[in-house]
Amino acid sequence: MHKKMLLGMGLDCKDGHVRVTKGKNFTLLGGSEETHEMMQEKAIKFNEHLAKRRKSIDDISEKEFKDIAKAIGLKGKGN
Repeated sequence: MHKKMLLGMGLDCKDGHVRVTKGKNFTLLGGSEETHEMMQEKAIKFNEHLAKRRKSIDDISEKEFKDIAKAIGLKGKGN
């Protein structure tokens, strides 16, 4: 069985610092301090939306995923 999760990758790091944050439903890698912080905020908001729906990331449909992503300002494939 596959576990769904959010994966955030920041590619704008110029200070050489390696940033990694893992949490419920997400792993965030890289980015500048500002970018990494923004990814953390989006991941937390995503989890808050899941909690409001009383669902886990494994229980939501692709449409629900896209709806949550749009609501919190995530951009990516299909958005």
